[in-house]
Amino acid sequence: MKLRWGWTCLLLLCVAMVTWSQEEELDDEEEVQMEDEEEDSEADDSGEVKADANVSFQVTYKTPVPTGEVFFSETFDDGSLSRWIKSKTMKEDADEDIAKYDGKWEIEALKENKVPGDLGLVLKSRAKHHAIAALLNKPYIFKDRPLVVQYEVNFQDGIDCGGAYIKLLSDSPDLDLEQFHDRTPYSIMFGPDKCGEDYKLHFIFRHKNPLNRDYEEKHAKRADTDLRKVYSDKKTHLYTLVLNPDNSYEIFIDQSSVSKGSLLTDVIPPVNPPKEIDDPKDSKPDDWDERAKIPDPEAVKPDDWDEDAPAMVPDPDAVKPDGWLDDEPEFVPDPTANKPDDWDEDMDGEWEAPQVPNPVCKSVPGCGEWKPPTINNPLYKGKWKAPLIDNPNYQGVWSPHKILNPDYFEDLEPFKMTSFRAVGLELWSMTSDIYFDNFIITADKEVADRWAADSWGLKKLVASANEPGVFSQLTLAAEERPWLWVIYVLTVGLPIGLGVLFCWPKKSDDDYIYKKIDPSKTEDVEEEEEEVEEEEQEKEKQEDQGIAEEIAEPTGEKESRTDDEIEATGGDAAAEEDEDEEEEASKSNGTPSDDEMKDADEGIQNAGEGHKQAVRKRRVRKD
Repeated sequence: MKLRWGWTCLLLLCVAMVTWSQEEELDDEEEVQMEDEEEDSEADDSGEVKADANVSFQVTYKTPVPTGEVFFSETFDDGSLSRWIKSKTMKEDADEDIAKYDGKWEIEALKENKVPGDLGLVLKSRAKHHAIAALLNKPYIFKDRPLVVQYEVNFQDGIDCGGAYIKLLSDSPDLDLEQFHDRTPYSIMFGPDKCGEDYKLHFIFRHKNPLNRDYEEKHAKRADTDLRKVYSDKKTHLYTLVLNPDNSYEIFIDQSSVSKGSLLTDVIPPVNPPKEIDDPKDSKPDDWDERAKIPDPEAVKPDDWDEDAPAMVPDPDAVKPDGWLDDEPEFVPDPTANKPDDWDEDMDGEWEAPQVPNPVCKSVPGCGEWKPPTINNPLYKGKWKAPLIDNPNYQGVWSPHKILNPDYFEDLEPFKMTSFRAVGLELWSMTSDIYFDNFIITADKEVADRWAADSWGLKKLVASANEPGVFSQLTLAAEERPWLWVIYVLTVGLPIGLGVLFCWPKKSDDDYIYKKIDPSKTEDVEEEEEEVEEEEQEKEKQEDQGIAEEIAEPTGEKESRTDDEIEATGGDAAAEEDEDEEEEASKSNGTPSDDEMKDADEGIQNAGEGHKQAVRKRRVRKD
C-alpha cells in the first residue's frame, strides 16, 4: 500500500509539471493568435507597413489615429519634425560653452524590440541642453473637463543623470517657441527624472496667488512604487497623467496607477496657506521655566559616597606567573641596526638604534615589572547627583502667540490653473538615445487608452515575445551574481528531497518481522496439522481392532519402545527426524495407550504453538 502511495505522489508531481508547461504554451499561442487577428483586421488598409524580415517577432503596424477630441497628438511616423520648433536661445546662469540649446534631435526607430514602421523622437547628445516644442491644435482651458496627458519614453541606454519630462507651456501673448528655455512659463511639468540614486516621477503645477498674482510651484507627493526598473530595463513605458475638475489627480505607468491624491491636500507646499501664523514679534519671557524635571533640592549626598574612588582597581587575587623575568626589559635596541652614513648628530641628535621585542621574553610568560590586571571597582559610585523630581514651576514648552495670517487666502479650485497652448521638452542629460513617442493630450481617458492600445500595446507585445524565457533570465542573472546558483539549488533540491522523503515508500519494521518469522510459523503449523491428521487416522484404526490384538502386541510394542528409548538416549540432536519416523512406525504397528491418545488430543489443541513446543511434546509422548 505504501508503495502505491509513493508512486501516486510521483505521478501527481509529473502531472503538475506537464500541466504548467502546457499552460505556458497556451499563453504563447493566445498571444500569437491575438497578433494574427490584428494582422487580419489591418490587412486591407492601404496605409499599412509590412513587417521587417530582420525582426524576431513579426507584427503589422499602422500609425494610430485618435478617436475623439484631442488637443494634441504626435506619432513621428512620417519621419518629419515639421510641426516642432527647436530652441535657438541660451540657458541663463550657465557657462557659455554649455549654455546654448544645441543638443541634437533625430527621428529613429527603437534599437531593440522595434515595431516595423514605428518611429519616435530621440535625444541624441550627451551633456548638452536640449529644447524643442510644438503648438497644440487649440489651447486647453481648465474649466469643467478633465485633462489627460500621455506619452511614451524608452531609456535605450539606461540613464545616469537626466530627465524625460514634458512641459505644458502656458498660453501667453509673448510665447515664442524659438526662445523656449528653462524659465519659460509653464502650467504643468510631468514625467520621469533621475540623477544618481534619486528616482522621481514629476508632477508639478504652477499655482497663481490670488493676492499678489505671483506663481508658486506645487509638487505632488512621490509615487507609491519603486521606479528603478523603469529606468533600467530598456523597455518602452507609458506615462499618463489624469487631472480632474474636482481637484483629484492620478498618475499611471503602463496603465497601472502609481500615485493619486488631491491638489488641495497632497502637494508641497500646500495650495492654501494657514489661517494663523506665529507672531514674529513675540518672544519667550526670561522667567519662563520649560524644565519638566529638576534636581531634588532637599536631597543630600550619603556620608559613605566616595566620589574619588577609581573606576578600576588592581585585581587582589591575581598572582604573578612563574618564570616572569622582572629584570629583563620588554624591548631592547636592535643589535643588527647600523647608524646611517648621512646621520648628522649636530643636526639629527644622538643616534639610537630602534627598539625590538626582547628575544628572551618569547619563551617566558613576560618581562619587565609585573603589574596585576585591573578589574571594576565594586565600591565605585561616580559623581553624586541629586535625584530628579517634578518641577512645581513647570510652564510647558513655550510657543509664540498666533496671529491672523496677512497673506491668507483660500482657493478651493486649484484645478483652474493657467491655460496652455504648447508642449515642450527642455532637458539636460548625461545619457543619449532617450526615445519619445505617441504624445496625446485629450479630455477623455478612454481616448488615451485606445490610442495606447494601437501604439504602446504593440511595443509591449513585441517586447514580451522577444523576452528570453524564465530559465534564460535565471541563467543571465546568475552570471552577474554567482551566489544565485546556491539559491537555485536550494529552491529546486529542497522540494525534491522533501518529496522523496515523504512520498517514497518505506518498509516498516513490522513488515521485516513478518517476512522473517511468519514463514517458519506456517511450516510448523503445517507439520503439526499433518501429525494430528495421522494420529486421528491411527485412532480410527485402533477402534476397529479387537481386544485380542491388543493382548498379542505388547511384546512387539515394548521392543519398539525399547529401541526408541535407546535411540533417544544414545542419539544426538541431529537425528531428530529419524526419531519422528520411528515414532510414526511404532504408532502404525502398535496400539497406542490411553496416555498417548490423551497427548494427541493436547497436540490438536496446541497446533498453533511454536516448533519447540511441538518437539518437546513428541519427546514426552515417547517417554
